[in-house]
Amino acid sequence: MDEFERRKKLIEELVKDEHYVPMKIKELAILLQVPRDRRAELAEVLDSLVEEGRIGLTKRGKYTKIENLSYTGVFESTKRGFGFVSVEGMDEDIFIPESAVGAAFHGDKVKVAVTKQRHGGMRMEGKILQIVERGIKHLVGTFQDNRTFGFVIPDNAKISCDIFVPSDKTMGAMSGHKVVVEITDYGSGKKNPEGVITEIIGHINDPGTDIMSIVRAYDLPVEFPEEVMASLKNIPSAVDEKNKNGRLDLRNIMTVTIDGEDAKDLDDAITVSKEIRNGRAFYTLGVHIADVSHYVTEKSPLDKEAYNRGTSVYLVDRVIPMLPHKLSNGICSLNQGEDRLALSCIMDIDENGAVIGHKIAETVINVDRRMTYTSVKKILTDRDEAEINKYKDFVPMFECMEELAGILRNKRKSRGSIDFDFPETKIVLDDKGNPLDIKPYERNVATKIIEDFMLAANETVAEDYFWQELPFLYRSHENPEPEKIQRLATFINNFGYSIHKNSDEIHPKEIQKLLAKIEGSDEEMLISRLTLRSMKRAQYTTECVGHFGLAAKYYCHFTSPIRRYPDLQIHRIIKENLHGGIKEKRIRHYEAILGEVAKHTSKTERRADDAERDTDKLKMVQYMEGHIGEEFEGVISGMTSWGIYVELPNTIEGMVPVTSLQDGRYRYDENHYEMVNEVTNNTYKLGQRVLVKAVRTDRMLRTIDFEMVRERSIQNNGKTDRRKKAHSK
Repeated sequence: MDEFERRKKLIEELVKDEHYVPMKIKELAILLQVPRDRRAELAEVLDSLVEEGRIGLTKRGKYTKIENLSYTGVFESTKRGFGFVSVEGMDEDIFIPESAVGAAFHGDKVKVAVTKQRHGGMRMEGKILQIVERGIKHLVGTFQDNRTFGFVIPDNAKISCDIFVPSDKTMGAMSGHKVVVEITDYGSGKKNPEGVITEIIGHINDPGTDIMSIVRAYDLPVEFPEEVMASLKNIPSAVDEKNKNGRLDLRNIMTVTIDGEDAKDLDDAITVSKEIRNGRAFYTLGVHIADVSHYVTEKSPLDKEAYNRGTSVYLVDRVIPMLPHKLSNGICSLNQGEDRLALSCIMDIDENGAVIGHKIAETVINVDRRMTYTSVKKILTDRDEAEINKYKDFVPMFECMEELAGILRNKRKSRGSIDFDFPETKIVLDDKGNPLDIKPYERNVATKIIEDFMLAANETVAEDYFWQELPFLYRSHENPEPEKIQRLATFINNFGYSIHKNSDEIHPKEIQKLLAKIEGSDEEMLISRLTLRSMKRAQYTTECVGHFGLAAKYYCHFTSPIRRYPDLQIHRIIKENLHGGIKEKRIRHYEAILGEVAKHTSKTERRADDAERDTDKLKMVQYMEGHIGEEFEGVISGMTSWGIYVELPNTIEGMVPVTSLQDGRYRYDENHYEMVNEVTNNTYKLGQRVLVKAVRTDRMLRTIDFEMVRERSIQNNGKTDRRKKAHSK
């Protein structure tokens, strides 16, 4: 052992001693009697130990036992070899250099030691110490036959290595087949992982294979188990008369559903009326939600499968439902002209939008008309005579709906509700799954009416159960991290804007005011996107912590039990409470299960969002294959050190690689979100409008590459009017 290693061993033993107290380098030097002129040698030894993950270094520069600075999290690899570990409750991921990844594989649960604390603009850095649990056991990819063996190229671009498959483990797969491979050996060092083929999805060129590959990659359950299908025999096709007894009968009240043309799972219906009392307007809004919990009982096969799925998944060419069609499109769907069981939230609302009284009740309803967003828009916005005549008996109610929705919207706005509106995507396919058109999905007067009414019901139900102090599931959107808001405040100050904070807290109204100030300005897109990135993601919780984006103290998901398990879960609680209250034993039961329900359903929601995003990206790539060489106006939507992301008006996003910029070397200024030419100082900024040319696509990586058409670059002198819901409320 050389002198350097001997010193390392000595200091490691000192730090690991049970009596050791964390010390800075100066204190260690005094303890070890290291002369001032040799402290650089001590620093070298300490740095080496930290680098190897044998000791830790705190934010205050104190050296400590590694277990004091180790975390357990999920490893996410990248194509370039390095990766990140996300730790629950930690705001930022820990960067893992390629040399510190060890034998970890993408998705693994790992123990990681922090080797460098966050400093300036640099992330925390770490080293993987231990693999706690393998995260990915199956992969989807493209099979390649190499005669004596095969290998699978993973669809997941974050996995940088192919999976070796012995010739007797291929299931007869041929080159070009999309397959599922089970990993039997994760490899190490230069040895690739090894696996066996367990399913051949289809050939890469077969219609539908592309989407099914994504379905399999996210392990989305498609077919319902036999036990679940067998239990459907006990589900009636029509509502039994005895089940209507004891319910509030609303069948004589004019009731409508308003949904998209192709919707089949109709889980919400609306009734609205208005009266004038003492010169003031008062409204009664009924939000009637399918009583799914009447048919999907706790711990039944249907319930267990619905919990497993967590949510319906809406892919570009299909829906993977949470419940079988006999329920979602049948007895639970609020179909026109059929008696249906519902759980209703009936609200009395004054002319200022305040809910001055409400009733939650089990009801029986019968929908008079199944309306579409398009039809209601034609009536209210276009004043289409044919449409007005067709639904003449309902027009006064639609006008009353528009009036009330506007009042509710203004009330939310006045308290500070934030409405980020970036483009949502509508993809039109032919019968073979090829994209014919891609365009922004437009919100209209009808979609806003339904959104406003559902928000009102969700808030009312959440507030009711919060004050009853019963176990419940809330939809929570926590306040942004103070550090992120401080960085945003510092950045927007460069443009002459400011946001007011009390200590570390910010009110959503400040964000709303900022978005109003920047509307129409050159920097609108830039600041809007950075503000969005400062926000946290909404999730399900058992604590009522409020919804920052909606500026709501109380919020839950009550209105979609056909497609979301949290809604189904709280329907059970509500109904049990309506039937004589929830006894102590059942309170303990709900307290025991709701934490895991919140965690699981938040996870399945993210899985569905990711699968939906990936299918959209795939169809966007396929669409752009037919537009190579064409030029498009776009907006710079994101930046990294290796590329500039540009979003087109039809919502398609591609990347301009930095290496393709022809006028010299560019560097990424992370603090100002700019790409700067080191010689000419030419600058590309987030939110800037540019002209790009489509040059290549890659279906496997789901990427689109653009090139800048530099001589025709466009300045952002106008506001962008295509918008999207940014956070899932």
